[in-house]
Parts: sequence; structure tokens; C-alpha cells
Amino acid sequence: MSQEVGHYYVPPPSIWPITGSIALLFMGFGAAFSVNKLPLGYGLLAIGFAILIYMMFGWFGTVARESESGKYNKQVDGSFRWGMSWFIFSEVMFFGAFFGALFYMRIFTLPDLAGLDSKILWPDFTGEWPSAGPGITEKFMAMGPWGLPAINTLILLTSGVTVTWAHWALKLNKRGQLKLGLFLTFALGFIFVGLQAYEYGHAYDDLNLKMTTGAYGATFYMLTGFHGFHVTLGSIMLLVIWFRVLAGHFTPENHFGFEGVAWYWHFVDVVWLGLFIFVYWLI
Repeated sequence: MSQEVGHYYVPPPSIWPITGSIALLFMGFGAAFSVNKLPLGYGLLAIGFAILIYMMFGWFGTVARESESGKYNKQVDGSFRWGMSWFIFSEVMFFGAFFGALFYMRIFTLPDLAGLDSKILWPDFTGEWPSAGPGITEKFMAMGPWGLPAINTLILLTSGVTVTWAHWALKLNKRGQLKLGLFLTFALGFIFVGLQAYEYGHAYDDLNLKMTTGAYGATFYMLTGFHGFHVTLGSIMLLVIWFRVLAGHFTPENHFGFEGVAWYWHFVDVVWLGLFIFVYWLI
């Protein structure tokens, strides 16, 4: 039975926020140690990811039980929508900072370092992009846009179509189409992640493109790596939503859990288009 109008549901104290914070703490230290080639880092990263996955399944389950028991009215639904909107806005600012760093480096920093005042220190530095930066002599090749990046672009764009197809099916209460559309969406997401991992192996072994190869390598892996992490989380969330659909959850009138994940997935698609253009294509 749904709540009375005007009664705003306040959940009891939960362990999940602090659990997620602990996961991020392990992951942060693990990433820092791993970048500095300290063996402890890999173990901390593994622990952090394990805690994060535990937190996600536990928190998702709690929210699903609360939703299906009728605790969420229109006020709560509106709060969810505002919360998800602000979360996606924070993600836009997150990626905007990295895109801004890439833009500033290419437009301002490299020309300045190749200017007359720097010729004494780096006489052979031209400031052309892609560049490792002055003083770094290790050779590498840039990752071109065609091949795996283009295939991954097609995969993500297709996944945006399938999640929209599933959304329309949910609104029309076509459960079979909804299940198929969701399945195709998270399957395409996991395929994207697998191909990106293969691309990283190619970049590292064949192109000598690493985090240590200066400006280009650092920005390439930071932008594509964080995006791949978001695709992984989005695919897991879509998988959870699919299991909820199989369990009979969501109706044409009440399905923000689906909508929130769909918003997030469309955001991931748009970010990838920016990456494909500015990181892969305009090199």
C-alpha cells in the first residue's frame, strides 16, 4: 500500500554510505600505490572493488525492497529525480575538468613551452600534438580513431538506442521487449569494456603508449580509463535493473529506478562521443 499524500519517507540509519566510503578509501590508496608500482596497491584495489560491489548489491536491494513495499510517494520520487540530476551534473563537471586540462595543454601549454623563451632548455621541442612534453625522449604512437575506437563508438550508440527502446516498452507495459532491450544494453556495455581492455593491451605493447609517456599518455588513460570505469558501473546497474524486471518490478506509472539508470547511460554515451572526437579523432 502506498504512503499517505504528504508523508515523506525517511529511511532508518544505513550502513551502506559508510561502506561505500570505505571502498573508495581502499580504491584511492590502491590506485595511488599501484601508479607508484608498490605491490600493496593491487591488493588494496582488489579489496576496494570487492567492498564496492558488496555495497552496490546491498544498497540496491534495500532501495528495491523499499520501493516495492510502497514507501515512496511522489515527493520521494521528485527527490530521487533531483538527486540523480545533480549527480549527473557533478559527473559533467568531473569530466569537464579533464577535457579542460586537455584543451589547456594543447592550446596554451605546448605552444608556450615551444616558444622562444624555452628554446634554451628544449631546443628541439616543437610543441606539436600528440606530445609527451619537453624533456621526455621515449617514443610512442598515438591511438587512431578507426578500428576499435570506432567499433566501440558504434557499440555505445547502439546501446543508447536499445535502452530507449526498452524504456518505451516499459511505458507501454511490453515486458518481453523491455527484458530484451535491457539485456542488449548491458551486454553491449560489457562488450565495450572488454574491447577497451583489449585496446589498452594493444596501446601498451604495440604503441608504447603508457601513463609514463608524458602529457598525451596521461590524458589518454585518465579520460578513457575513467569513462571505462563509468561504463562498468553503468553496466552493473543495468544488470541489476534487468534482474528487477525479471522479478516483476516497475510499472508504466512507477519506474524511476529504470529511468535513473537510463539517464546515467545516456550521459556515458555523450561523454564517449566527446572522447572519440577530442582524444582519438582530433590528434
